[in-house]
Amino acid sequence: MQKYFAALTFLLLIGLVVGRVRFLKSKGVEAMQFGKLDRTDFLIPPVALFYFYLVFAHAFSWPTPATSQLFQSGILAWLGVAFCLAGLLLLTGSILSFGRSFRVGIDTEHPDQLITSGVFAYTRNPIYVAFALVLTGQFLVFSHWILLVYLLGAFWLFHRQVLREEKFLKQHYGQAFSDYCRHVRRYF
Repeated sequence: MQKYFAALTFLLLIGLVVGRVRFLKSKGVEAMQFGKLDRTDFLIPPVALFYFYLVFAHAFSWPTPATSQLFQSGILAWLGVAFCLAGLLLLTGSILSFGRSFRVGIDTEHPDQLITSGVFAYTRNPIYVAFALVLTGQFLVFSHWILLVYLLGAFWLFHRQVLREEKFLKQHYGQAFSDYCRHVRRYF
């Protein structure tokens, strides 16, 4: 049961993001900005697709290169499900708080307003925290070494992107962003 929920989490996560991007596009907002500033970002999707395959392979007993688990614990698996659920809820709250300002990537041409309310009043990067919660939850459910490597790599990539975004936000919003940073933590 936990394995199916962990796999379903990805479908819901992707559905939330793609749904929001499509909705904003119908309103005239080009929310998909991924890879426009750094072309090396296009290396991420194939690596992510392999991760998706691993999660679904473990959930549905498909062939996979990682067959042995680092640990087996029903309690940790259920904790992983709770992390996945918390990540989905936080992502939903983030997308709702963002409103029309939601972007995938950095929009240097048409940035919207600085969002500091909703879940952004508690963390400056709730979407990255949400994804980190989901990936941590999936590792707790499946506990394979390849997923641990992915988890650590994802944390690095999230932090790298956050630093890139913060540099742009500081340049674009100036003192308003600096004030926001003084009152709200980067992650949690």
